[in-house]
Amino acid sequence: VDQTRGWFYSLLAISTLLFDKAPFRNVIVLGLVQDEDGQKMSKSKGNAVDPFNALATHGADAIRWYFYTNSAPWLPSRFSDRAVTEGQRKFMGTLQNTYAFWVLYANIDNFDPSKYSLSDCKLSVMDKFILSRLNSMVKGVDANLGSYRIPEAAKCLSSFVDELSNWYVRRSRERFWGTELTEDKIAAYMTLWHVLVTTAKAAAPMIPFMAEDIYRNLVCTVDESAPISVHFCDYPEVDEAMIDPALEDDMKFILDAVTLGRAARNGANIKNRQPLSEIYVKTDREISDYYREIVEEELNVKKASFANDISAISSYSFKPQLKTVGPKYGKLLGGIRNFLTEVDGNAAMAELNATGALSFEVNGEAVSLTKEDLLIDVQQKEGWFSVAEGEITVALCTTLNEELIEEGFIRELISKVQTMRKDSDFNVMDRISVSIVGSDKIRAILDKDSSEFCSAVLCDALTFESIDGIAKDWNINGEAVTITIKR
Repeated sequence: VDQTRGWFYSLLAISTLLFDKAPFRNVIVLGLVQDEDGQKMSKSKGNAVDPFNALATHGADAIRWYFYTNSAPWLPSRFSDRAVTEGQRKFMGTLQNTYAFWVLYANIDNFDPSKYSLSDCKLSVMDKFILSRLNSMVKGVDANLGSYRIPEAAKCLSSFVDELSNWYVRRSRERFWGTELTEDKIAAYMTLWHVLVTTAKAAAPMIPFMAEDIYRNLVCTVDESAPISVHFCDYPEVDEAMIDPALEDDMKFILDAVTLGRAARNGANIKNRQPLSEIYVKTDREISDYYREIVEEELNVKKASFANDISAISSYSFKPQLKTVGPKYGKLLGGIRNFLTEVDGNAAMAELNATGALSFEVNGEAVSLTKEDLLIDVQQKEGWFSVAEGEITVALCTTLNEELIEEGFIRELISKVQTMRKDSDFNVMDRISVSIVGSDKIRAILDKDSSEFCSAVLCDALTFESIDGIAKDWNINGEAVTITIKR
């Protein structure tokens, strides 16, 4: 502390003598760094952390990121290897994987972004969405950094990178798989390249080394006239014309619906790879076919329906919220409880949504209950599983016919073979032979139609006899099989 204070005053004195002003406009002073239990670090206690060991273990960027996200800089921070690793995995690991995805396919196609212009590309809805979110992110990060809201700036970056990887790239990855460099593939390459470069510039003050690696590899290798370092670049400017609040809002609604749909699958104990026949999403929004198809693909359902009334497949039950109803209608509480037990749940919910309150009489006295006065439970009818949160309710059909069950087997087989390809370090475009031995049921399913399976795993030869190659035993929905793959 004394040494730091000495440096501080030395800088102040030198700057004052030379320039007659302070060498800084603002100073942010870090709070005390504690151990993970909130205790002051001390050599005598044995809980002190050697900063150079921590840097060697995690890297400077990961430790910087931890301090940016943990709390406001001037507050005490609880330091632990576990916390640093978690932040590194969630943000830096996700960004690294997204960057590596672009590099992998760009190398396969020998793609050179300097030969194309993003403004000339025919952008898809998903491209426009991520470019809108990119500019919203830059706007948010810049505003927060300008106001010294460091954790808020880091949160803007982190949430954007999560959407970039787990939504945009996952939804767009098939666009990179084709062998031809189509107009749509070029748009996907240029969109992701632009997003990664801009994200590196926006994140450079926080993760300077990783941002430098991404920038130099994506920009300096294809443009000799570009600044040689990301830290020589201007901070990215917001392109207001690219921000589309309505598009971002619609996509957020769809993403929330998909998240609830996955929760419904988990609640019904049905794997994501098992196709289902139908899902209902309760909303009064107008949903286009584009978004409908996203929900169907993401949730692996044959049909997604959007409607304001899903009373045919679900119903509501109500109980009084005692902490609000009690003070207002204490002596009527018993009658209110009886009314809510007997009321038509769907009709009551419709009234709540239409008027904002459920109105009735108890012993001749008027009662009006808002949603804050009620504990509302969604009850699914047989063969359906419902989940609700906020404005969204989803109801998932859980009934499986033979065709859906067979499709589920195919999806599981594809997943297992893809896992074996990855574990065996096969190249993305390697063609393979596949042997599946041990289950007459699975053989009968593939005998009907193996085209989807073979196409998905790049299989040129499928056999039900043993072959030489990389073999592994699997349990596929209760069926024991041995799968062997070979280049």
